Amino acid sequence: MAEQSDVVEPLAEENVYALEPKDVSAILYAVDIDDRDQLTALMEPLHAADIADLLEQINAFDRSRLLRLYDREFDGEILSELDESIREEVIAVLKPKVLADAVRDLDSDDVVDLVEDLGDAQQEVILDALEESDRAMVEQALSFPEYSAGRLMQREVVMAPEHWTVGEAIDRLRGADEGELPKNFYHIVLVDPRLHPIGNVTLGKLMRSRRDVKLTDLLEDTFRIIPATQDESDVAYAFNQYHLISAPVVDEEGRLIGLITIDDAMAVLDEEHEEDILRLAGVAEESALSDNVRETTQRRLPWLFVNLVTSILASLVIAQFEAEIAQIVALAVLMPIVASMGGNAGTQSLTVAVRAIATKDLTGANVWRVIRREVLVGLINGVIFAVVMGVVGLIWFGSPALGYVIAAAMVVNMVVAGLAGTMIPVILERIGVDPALASGAFVTTVTDIVGFFAFLGLAAVVLL
Repeated sequence: MAEQSDVVEPLAEENVYALEPKDVSAILYAVDIDDRDQLTALMEPLHAADIADLLEQINAFDRSRLLRLYDREFDGEILSELDESIREEVIAVLKPKVLADAVRDLDSDDVVDLVEDLGDAQQEVILDALEESDRAMVEQALSFPEYSAGRLMQREVVMAPEHWTVGEAIDRLRGADEGELPKNFYHIVLVDPRLHPIGNVTLGKLMRSRRDVKLTDLLEDTFRIIPATQDESDVAYAFNQYHLISAPVVDEEGRLIGLITIDDAMAVLDEEHEEDILRLAGVAEESALSDNVRETTQRRLPWLFVNLVTSILASLVIAQFEAEIAQIVALAVLMPIVASMGGNAGTQSLTVAVRAIATKDLTGANVWRVIRREVLVGLINGVIFAVVMGVVGLIWFGSPALGYVIAAAMVVNMVVAGLAGTMIPVILERIGVDPALASGAFVTTVTDIVGFFAFLGLAAVVLL
């Protein structure tokens, strides 16, 4: 290995939000020479999210060596930022005391997020590291359904009786013991004697109001209560739709049991966007760069098989016109263009529809208007490209009739693409199938079959 200076260079200050290759090289060099002090100095300026990215980028061997050398400084936030695909591996490498110290620094919602995807043995390791009260809170959160608000919430809540004044609230906050309040909070939740939440007061309003002002006079206009069993995707939608910063979570009797903050809700929204993109490409939502060859192959193989089946269906249509293709070779040259244009147009409509369904913008009230719009757009684009391909067919092959055929097929397929790209995800969503997961294969099949059949069928009628 080439010699490197023993002087520790600070990581690139001009790019504090991402690691550069030279930063990773410097860190791995410190690991190679087993220099704990140099590694600590290089890692100290990094955010927990950047350290998590670093652990995800390097291989398992380097990851294990780095963790053993850096264990004294390991922060629990790194665990919460790690991709699930390597989280178990990292936990297995950490010493029990290091893991215990790291987990104790996390909020209850982060601990729940950490343990819910682990095996029973590793869950027990994490839970054993917690104090009895914290363990009880985490276990209660784990009793709620997966992907529910109860799993997403944190149990640390700042609440106040509805009869309190600003002065009483401020005195209570200032007199709280260390660790009694959450590390970060945005609202005080007002509750009635039965612990039913009645409203939020922002810290900004609290600090700029006189001491004798009642907290009920400072309540936020926008206030949403989240049932503990509500699906986390609906929670994320509510935060995004109503611009919430935090929202109280209640049990079946309406009593306050926790709080969801905007960072957790937006993390859910981000995960759903990522899942939609992966599903549209026929890739499992669990896929990550850290997956090995076997895992990646297993996750992609089923969808490649589905594509193979749909391709065979399209080929069966082509096989019905073998004689026509044999007589007019130009048909074999031009038919992929018709299918490709239809496929691209269908994917455009499909992407818009799936995104609109996910954000609840596409509903029964406007679905037919959207379908009409996509069909009209397909018709207009089809006519434009029909003229282009008609001219291409005439100039390339010297046949006006061939130009008419491909022009007509182009219009038909573009209209069908707009229709299928919108209707298929809507239908799948209505019957309870994830449109992001299954729509792509259906839309591609429809546009391929319609495109080939329209072009070759018209050619058989007009040219022969």
